[in-house]
Amino acid sequence: MTDIRKRKGAKGVTYQVRYPSKTSKSGYAYKTFLTLKEARYFAQHELPKLHPSRSAEIKSVDQAIQKWLDTCEYEGRQGKDPVSAATVEGYAYRASIMRSYRWEKQLHELESPDIVAFRSWLLKEYSRDQAKKVLSSFHSVLLEMVTQGVLAVDPAASISIQQSRYQEPVQIPSVAEVKAILAAADQLANHKNYWIAQAWERYRPMIYLAADSGMRPQEYLVLPLADLLDQGVRVTQALNRSNQIGPPKSRAARRYIPVGSETLNMAKAYKDGHEDPNPAKLLFPGEHGQHQRYNNYLRRGWHTLMEKAGLMQEAELDGNVVLETMYTPYSLRHFFASMLIAQNKDLKTIQERMGHEDAAMTLNVYGHLIRLKQAEEISEPTGILSSILAA
Repeated sequence: MTDIRKRKGAKGVTYQVRYPSKTSKSGYAYKTFLTLKEARYFAQHELPKLHPSRSAEIKSVDQAIQKWLDTCEYEGRQGKDPVSAATVEGYAYRASIMRSYRWEKQLHELESPDIVAFRSWLLKEYSRDQAKKVLSSFHSVLLEMVTQGVLAVDPAASISIQQSRYQEPVQIPSVAEVKAILAAADQLANHKNYWIAQAWERYRPMIYLAADSGMRPQEYLVLPLADLLDQGVRVTQALNRSNQIGPPKSRAARRYIPVGSETLNMAKAYKDGHEDPNPAKLLFPGEHGQHQRYNNYLRRGWHTLMEKAGLMQEAELDGNVVLETMYTPYSLRHFFASMLIAQNKDLKTIQERMGHEDAAMTLNVYGHLIRLKQAEEISEPTGILSSILAA
């Protein structure tokens, strides 16, 4: 793979193009330039002449997008498994947005200013969040073309859309609200109506487990019986966007989480009290022993729970005032994270319990809570001027 590296030496800053070479023992050759512009021009225009593309049939942006879609669906990128059908559907929608842009150049002619113009168009025509996703996918398209030898270098390497500083932080229920949620689950599980009580005999331990483990809903909905352990739970599978059971969201999501004895005993009591057909061998199977679907759980379980707990709010929809839930099932996951922070757990522990791939993801979602906790622990806040004058 060809790349451009910034170097600092006795002659100042230079830019080194590293590209594959069959004549070199290391497998790479190098060429140095005084400016980044010169290095990019060589990589994008001169290098392809010296080393013709192995995939010369891909010339247009549209062809590159289609090749990327096919690779994601049938082969898997960078040695990974092919993506799910639901993810392919999402990628196809993003691809339709990429294709709707008026690309005036062929693929190998694209330069950084062309990608910047595409970014400007995205931000003008779509929401910032959607524009960020599409640009990220287009970057993946170009990276795939570099991997397959169609492009020598990715012209979008340094171009991105940053998260808005005005984006609202995650919504986290208070301790009092979580107590109300758990109390509502208790009441529904002991309801006078037989059918309501029967349904909530299953939903109740799910809600407790969600708050006490921080698992994603897609994880506890398909938690295997074998993963309910003596002192915690193990996450080895999850629902994907197609409502099918598959591996967890990432390698880091495959994890062990310690859980309180009260919650574990509740889950074990539910397991021991139900011997219905369970071919999938799940802790909380749905009807006929198959796994529960997320949308069904959302509608039949979570919405009912929010109403019982009094956690509904008015919202306007198509000119009409409607009631909607104040929180989503993910809110219990966020609550769990906030409790870890309140208990002064270190960042690595929080990252591992939440199943995040890296600490940056943890800080991106919960950094404001960590900073708030640190600020609260300062017994005597000192301003900049106060510290200077006191010196």
